[in-house]
Amino acid sequence: MTAAAETESASATAPGGRAPGARRRRYGTTSLRVGAASIWLSVIVLLPLAAILWQSAGGGWNAFWLAVTSNAAIESFRVTLTISAGVTIVNVVFGLLVAWVLTRDDFPGKRIVDSVIDLPFALPTIVASLVMLALYGPASPVGLHLQHTKWGVGVALLFVTLPFVVRSVQPVLLELDREVEEAAASLGASNQVIFTKVILPALLPSLLSGAGLAFSRAIGEFGSVVLIGGAVPGETEVSSQWIRTLIENDDRTGAAAISIVLLVISFVVLFVLRAVGSRAAKREELSA
Repeated sequence: MTAAAETESASATAPGGRAPGARRRRYGTTSLRVGAASIWLSVIVLLPLAAILWQSAGGGWNAFWLAVTSNAAIESFRVTLTISAGVTIVNVVFGLLVAWVLTRDDFPGKRIVDSVIDLPFALPTIVASLVMLALYGPASPVGLHLQHTKWGVGVALLFVTLPFVVRSVQPVLLELDREVEEAAASLGASNQVIFTKVILPALLPSLLSGAGLAFSRAIGEFGSVVLIGGAVPGETEVSSQWIRTLIENDDRTGAAAISIVLLVISFVVLFVLRAVGSRAAKREELSA
Protein backbone atom coordinates (compact mmCIF):
# COMPACT_ATOMS: atom_id res chain seq x y z
CA MET A 1 0.00 0.00 0.00
CA THR A 2 1.35 3.40 -0.91
CA ALA A 3 1.88 6.21 1.58
CA ALA A 4 -0.90 8.21 -0.04
CA ALA A 5 -3.31 5.31 0.34
CA GLU A 6 -2.36 4.86 4.00
CA THR A 7 -2.94 8.55 4.64
CA GLU A 8 -6.31 8.34 2.94
CA SER A 9 -7.21 5.29 5.00
CA ALA A 10 -6.15 6.97 8.24
CA SER A 11 -8.13 10.11 7.50
CA ALA A 12 -11.17 8.07 6.49
CA THR A 13 -11.49 6.52 9.93
CA ALA A 14 -11.59 8.16 13.32
CA PRO A 15 -10.21 6.81 16.59
CA GLY A 16 -12.26 3.78 17.57
CA GLY A 17 -13.01 2.95 13.94
CA ARG A 18 -15.58 5.73 13.42
CA ALA A 19 -15.57 7.74 10.24
CA PRO A 20 -15.53 11.56 10.44
CA GLY A 21 -18.88 11.58 8.66
CA ALA A 22 -20.35 9.45 11.44
CA ARG A 23 -18.99 11.89 14.01
CA ARG A 24 -20.47 14.82 12.13
CA ARG A 25 -23.82 13.05 11.91
CA ARG A 26 -23.69 12.25 15.63
CA TYR A 27 -22.85 15.81 16.60
CA GLY A 28 -25.45 17.09 14.17
CA THR A 29 -28.08 14.90 15.80
CA THR A 30 -26.98 16.15 19.23
CA SER A 31 -27.30 19.75 18.09
CA LEU A 32 -30.78 19.00 16.78
CA ARG A 33 -31.82 17.50 20.12
CA VAL A 34 -30.38 20.42 22.06
CA GLY A 35 -32.14 22.88 19.77
CA ALA A 36 -35.49 21.11 20.11
CA ALA A 37 -35.12 20.93 23.90
CA SER A 38 -34.21 24.63 24.08
CA ILE A 39 -37.20 25.63 21.97
CA TRP A 40 -39.55 23.55 24.08
CA LEU A 41 -38.07 24.95 27.32
CA SER A 42 -38.46 28.47 25.98
CA VAL A 43 -42.11 27.97 24.98
CA ILE A 44 -43.18 26.16 28.15
CA VAL A 45 -41.05 27.90 30.81
CA LEU A 46 -39.13 30.96 29.66
CA LEU A 47 -41.88 32.72 27.72
CA PRO A 48 -44.44 32.53 30.56
CA LEU A 49 -41.79 33.77 33.00
CA ALA A 50 -40.93 36.61 30.67
CA ALA A 51 -44.62 37.46 30.35
CA ILE A 52 -45.18 37.69 34.09
CA LEU A 53 -41.98 39.71 34.47
CA TRP A 54 -43.21 42.12 31.80
CA GLN A 55 -46.59 42.41 33.49
CA SER A 56 -45.03 43.07 36.89
CA ALA A 57 -43.03 45.93 35.37
CA GLY A 58 -46.10 47.42 33.70
CA GLY A 59 -46.60 50.08 36.36
CA GLY A 60 -42.93 50.93 36.74
CA TRP A 61 -40.51 50.30 39.58
CA ASN A 62 -42.48 52.37 42.10
CA ALA A 63 -45.64 50.33 41.55
CA PHE A 64 -43.65 47.10 41.85
CA TRP A 65 -42.00 48.23 45.08
CA LEU A 66 -45.28 49.41 46.60
CA ALA A 67 -46.93 46.08 45.75
CA VAL A 68 -44.23 43.91 47.36
CA THR A 69 -43.70 46.12 50.42
CA SER A 70 -47.33 46.72 51.36
CA ASN A 71 -48.33 45.52 54.82
CA ALA A 72 -50.55 42.79 53.40
CA ALA A 73 -47.80 41.54 51.09
CA ILE A 74 -45.15 41.47 53.83
CA GLU A 75 -47.50 39.64 56.18
CA SER A 76 -48.26 37.08 53.50
CA PHE A 77 -44.52 36.59 52.86
CA ARG A 78 -43.91 36.14 56.58
CA VAL A 79 -46.65 33.55 56.94
CA THR A 80 -45.63 31.73 53.77
CA LEU A 81 -41.90 31.56 54.46
CA THR A 82 -42.10 30.66 58.15
CA ILE A 83 -44.63 27.87 57.67
CA SER A 84 -42.87 26.58 54.54
CA ALA A 85 -39.49 26.51 56.29
CA GLY A 86 -40.95 24.61 59.24
CA VAL A 87 -42.73 22.17 56.95
CA THR A 88 -39.54 21.56 54.98
CA ILE A 89 -37.51 20.78 58.10
CA VAL A 90 -40.15 18.34 59.35
CA ASN A 91 -40.41 16.65 55.97
CA VAL A 92 -36.63 16.29 55.66
CA VAL A 93 -36.61 14.29 58.90
CA PHE A 94 -39.71 12.20 58.32
CA GLY A 95 -39.23 11.94 54.57
CA LEU A 96 -35.82 10.39 55.22
CA LEU A 97 -37.41 8.06 57.77
CA VAL A 98 -40.12 6.96 55.32
CA ALA A 99 -37.59 6.44 52.54
CA TRP A 100 -35.43 4.39 54.90
CA VAL A 101 -38.32 2.17 55.92
CA LEU A 102 -39.35 1.61 52.29
CA THR A 103 -35.82 0.64 51.20
CA ARG A 104 -34.35 -1.14 54.22
CA ASP A 105 -37.33 -2.84 55.91
CA ASP A 106 -39.75 -5.52 54.77
CA PHE A 107 -43.30 -5.55 56.09
CA PRO A 108 -46.79 -6.52 54.90
CA GLY A 109 -48.33 -3.92 52.60
CA LYS A 110 -45.00 -2.32 51.71
CA ARG A 111 -45.96 -1.88 48.03
CA ILE A 112 -49.24 -0.26 49.02
CA VAL A 113 -47.44 2.22 51.27
CA ASP A 114 -44.95 2.93 48.50
CA SER A 115 -47.84 3.71 46.13
CA VAL A 116 -49.62 5.90 48.69
CA ILE A 117 -46.57 8.19 48.84
CA ASP A 118 -47.35 9.37 45.31
CA LEU A 119 -51.01 10.18 46.00
CA PRO A 120 -50.36 13.90 46.68
CA PHE A 121 -48.90 14.12 43.16
CA ALA A 122 -52.08 12.74 41.61
CA LEU A 123 -54.70 14.16 43.96
CA PRO A 124 -56.12 17.59 43.07
CA THR A 125 -54.92 19.96 45.77
CA ILE A 126 -58.41 21.27 46.45
CA VAL A 127 -59.40 17.71 47.32
CA ALA A 128 -56.51 17.63 49.78
CA SER A 129 -57.94 20.76 51.37
CA LEU A 130 -61.36 19.11 51.62
CA VAL A 131 -59.77 16.07 53.26
CA MET A 132 -57.95 18.27 55.77
CA LEU A 133 -61.15 20.19 56.49
CA ALA A 134 -63.07 16.95 57.10
CA LEU A 135 -60.32 15.63 59.38
CA TYR A 136 -59.34 18.79 61.24
CA GLY A 137 -62.37 21.06 60.76
CA PRO A 138 -65.16 21.93 63.22
CA ALA A 139 -66.58 18.37 63.00
CA SER A 140 -63.20 16.70 63.38
CA PRO A 141 -63.56 12.95 64.11
CA VAL A 142 -60.21 13.02 65.93
CA GLY A 143 -61.03 16.03 68.11
CA LEU A 144 -58.55 18.44 66.49
CA HIS A 145 -59.88 21.76 65.22
CA LEU A 146 -57.14 23.27 63.05
CA GLN A 147 -59.21 25.29 60.60
CA HIS A 148 -58.06 28.93 60.30
CA THR A 149 -54.83 28.15 62.17
CA LYS A 150 -51.19 27.99 61.10
CA TRP A 151 -51.10 24.38 62.23
CA GLY A 152 -53.82 23.55 59.72
CA VAL A 153 -51.87 25.23 56.91
CA GLY A 154 -48.74 23.38 58.02
CA VAL A 155 -50.44 19.99 58.00
CA ALA A 156 -51.82 20.63 54.52
CA LEU A 157 -48.36 21.60 53.23
CA LEU A 158 -46.81 18.56 54.90
CA PHE A 159 -49.24 16.39 52.97
CA VAL A 160 -48.45 17.82 49.53
CA THR A 161 -44.66 18.14 49.94
CA LEU A 162 -43.69 14.86 51.62
CA PRO A 163 -43.29 12.92 48.32
CA PHE A 164 -40.60 15.33 47.08
CA VAL A 165 -38.23 14.34 49.87
CA VAL A 166 -39.07 10.64 49.83
CA ARG A 167 -38.71 10.25 46.06
CA SER A 168 -35.46 12.23 46.05
CA VAL A 169 -33.80 10.14 48.76
CA GLN A 170 -35.22 6.69 48.02
CA PRO A 171 -33.23 5.92 44.80
CA VAL A 172 -29.95 6.94 46.46
CA LEU A 173 -30.65 4.71 49.44
CA LEU A 174 -31.26 1.81 47.08
CA GLU A 175 -27.90 2.34 45.38
CA LEU A 176 -25.79 2.73 48.54
CA ASP A 177 -23.08 0.12 48.94
CA ARG A 178 -24.05 -1.95 51.97
CA GLU A 179 -20.56 -3.43 52.15
CA VAL A 180 -19.18 -0.08 53.34
CA GLU A 181 -21.67 -0.07 56.21
CA GLU A 182 -20.80 -3.67 57.07
CA ALA A 183 -17.10 -2.84 57.02
CA ALA A 184 -17.65 0.08 59.39
CA ALA A 185 -19.70 -2.15 61.68
CA SER A 186 -16.99 -4.82 61.68
CA LEU A 187 -14.51 -2.16 62.81
CA GLY A 188 -16.70 -1.43 65.82
CA ALA A 189 -18.62 1.63 64.62
CA SER A 190 -22.01 2.12 66.23
CA ASN A 191 -25.21 2.53 64.23
CA GLN A 192 -25.18 6.25 64.95
CA VAL A 193 -21.61 6.63 63.70
CA ILE A 194 -22.36 4.58 60.58
CA PHE A 195 -25.38 6.74 59.81
CA THR A 196 -23.70 10.12 60.41
CA LYS A 197 -20.30 9.31 58.90
CA VAL A 198 -21.12 6.86 56.11
CA ILE A 199 -24.77 7.08 55.07
CA LEU A 200 -25.72 10.73 55.64
CA PRO A 201 -22.86 12.25 53.59
CA ALA A 202 -23.90 10.10 50.62
CA LEU A 203 -27.54 11.12 51.06
CA LEU A 204 -26.90 14.82 51.59
CA PRO A 205 -27.12 15.95 47.92
CA SER A 206 -30.42 14.17 47.31
CA LEU A 207 -31.75 15.25 50.69
CA LEU A 208 -30.99 18.90 49.93
CA SER A 209 -32.53 18.57 46.48
CA GLY A 210 -35.72 17.11 47.95
CA ALA A 211 -35.81 19.84 50.60
CA GLY A 212 -35.49 22.54 47.92
CA LEU A 213 -38.30 21.05 45.87
CA ALA A 214 -40.52 20.71 48.94
CA PHE A 215 -39.87 24.30 50.01
CA SER A 216 -40.52 25.66 46.52
CA ARG A 217 -43.79 23.74 46.28
CA ALA A 218 -44.84 24.94 49.73
CA ILE A 219 -44.34 28.66 49.07
CA GLY A 220 -46.41 28.45 45.90
CA GLU A 221 -49.17 26.17 47.18
CA PHE A 222 -52.77 27.35 46.98
CA GLY A 223 -55.37 24.61 46.61
CA SER A 224 -54.50 22.52 49.67
CA VAL A 225 -54.60 25.49 52.07
CA VAL A 226 -57.53 27.46 50.68
CA LEU A 227 -60.20 25.77 52.85
CA ILE A 228 -58.28 24.68 55.94
CA GLY A 229 -56.40 27.98 56.17
CA GLY A 230 -59.21 30.39 55.51
CA ALA A 231 -56.88 33.24 54.41
CA VAL A 232 -56.89 35.05 57.75
CA PRO A 233 -54.64 38.13 57.21
CA GLY A 234 -51.41 37.88 59.19
CA GLU A 235 -52.26 34.38 60.41
CA THR A 236 -53.05 31.93 57.62
CA GLU A 237 -53.12 34.04 54.45
CA VAL A 238 -50.23 32.75 52.32
CA SER A 239 -48.86 34.69 49.38
CA SER A 240 -50.73 32.66 46.78
CA GLN A 241 -54.01 33.64 48.44
CA TRP A 242 -52.96 37.28 48.51
CA ILE A 243 -52.22 37.02 44.79
CA ARG A 244 -55.76 35.76 44.22
CA THR A 245 -57.14 38.69 46.23
CA LEU A 246 -55.17 41.14 44.08
CA ILE A 247 -56.44 39.53 40.88
CA GLU A 248 -60.02 39.69 42.15
CA ASN A 249 -59.46 43.41 42.81
CA ASP A 250 -58.17 43.80 39.23
CA ASP A 251 -54.62 44.55 40.38
CA ARG A 252 -52.80 42.25 37.98
CA THR A 253 -49.58 44.24 38.17
CA GLY A 254 -49.44 43.79 41.94
CA ALA A 255 -50.27 40.10 41.63
CA ALA A 256 -47.47 39.66 39.09
CA ALA A 257 -45.05 41.51 41.39
CA ILE A 258 -45.81 39.16 44.30
CA SER A 259 -45.39 36.20 41.94
CA ILE A 260 -41.97 37.45 40.84
CA VAL A 261 -40.81 37.65 44.46
CA LEU A 262 -41.92 34.07 45.09
CA LEU A 263 -40.18 32.92 41.90
CA VAL A 264 -36.94 34.62 42.90
CA ILE A 265 -37.04 33.14 46.39
CA SER A 266 -37.73 29.67 45.00
CA PHE A 267 -34.94 29.95 42.41
CA VAL A 268 -32.38 31.18 44.94
CA VAL A 269 -33.22 28.43 47.42
CA LEU A 270 -33.04 25.71 44.75
CA PHE A 271 -29.79 27.10 43.34
CA VAL A 272 -28.08 27.37 46.74
CA LEU A 273 -29.19 23.94 47.95
CA ARG A 274 -28.15 22.25 44.71
CA ALA A 275 -24.80 24.03 44.76
CA VAL A 276 -24.21 22.85 48.32
CA GLY A 277 -25.34 19.35 47.34
CA SER A 278 -22.98 19.29 44.35
CA ARG A 279 -20.03 20.27 46.52
CA ALA A 280 -20.99 17.62 49.06
CA ALA A 281 -21.19 15.03 46.29
CA LYS A 282 -17.73 16.00 45.00
CA ARG A 283 -16.26 15.74 48.50
CA GLU A 284 -17.86 12.34 48.87
CA GLU A 285 -16.34 11.16 45.56
CA LEU A 286 -12.89 12.43 46.54
CA SER A 287 -13.04 10.78 49.95
CA ALA A 288 -14.16 7.54 48.34
